[in-house]
Amino acid sequence: MHQEKRKLELFTTRLGADLVGVADISYYHDAYSFSIPLLEKFPYAISIGVRLSDPIIDAITEDDPTEIYVHHYKAVNALLDDIAIRVANYCQAKGHHSLPIPASQIVDQNRLFGSISHKAIAVLAGLGWLGKSLLVINERFGPRIRLVSVLTTLPLAASKPLRNRCRDCMICVESCPVQAIKGMSFEYYPPTREAAVNIEACNVRLTNIANNPRYGSKICGICIKVCPWGRTRQCQ
Repeated sequence: MHQEKRKLELFTTRLGADLVGVADISYYHDAYSFSIPLLEKFPYAISIGVRLSDPIIDAITEDDPTEIYVHHYKAVNALLDDIAIRVANYCQAKGHHSLPIPASQIVDQNRLFGSISHKAIAVLAGLGWLGKSLLVINERFGPRIRLVSVLTTLPLAASKPLRNRCRDCMICVESCPVQAIKGMSFEYYPPTREAAVNIEACNVRLTNIANNPRYGSKICGICIKVCPWGRTRQCQ
């Protein structure tokens, strides 16, 4: 299983992924999604991450998430979907069922949920920990990543989930333009999504941005920009 995982990681990084991990689906819980029956068919999930451009993220302001970030966001999601399809086909070529889950697709508009939580899968796969902002924070890239998941029956060595390492940091809480981040401390996941973040307040801001013809998409990026785990890195 470890050898198969190494082969998969090499294949996936050659496609353009910056991060690859494997999650044991038996540890997944319904804190973020409503489609658990979907997961009963697949014992593993491959979590894939692509880093975002630092100059693009650094240019975001409270008043202007920037048109280039809108395009970058869409382009990275498209890349992730392409990688996920190819990884799913890789698994199928080995005789195993695989299901790529779209990188950014809302299937429940009322609760703003996708088919599964890419973030929950990424934490289980060891790509990062879930921060107070409910962003996945990678040790190398901080929250400056986008994620996609591939469910599979291909036997793979799973990683261990990472504990929250935000500690007493409150920068994202203090920087949120609508005070949506509540600053809750937790080990792996909060008891509920709403206990950690005011989803309604966040969604109102995102909707207002999307209604602006300059952007046309639900983006903000402030909590991504200000996180110290992303800002303290320097390009070499």
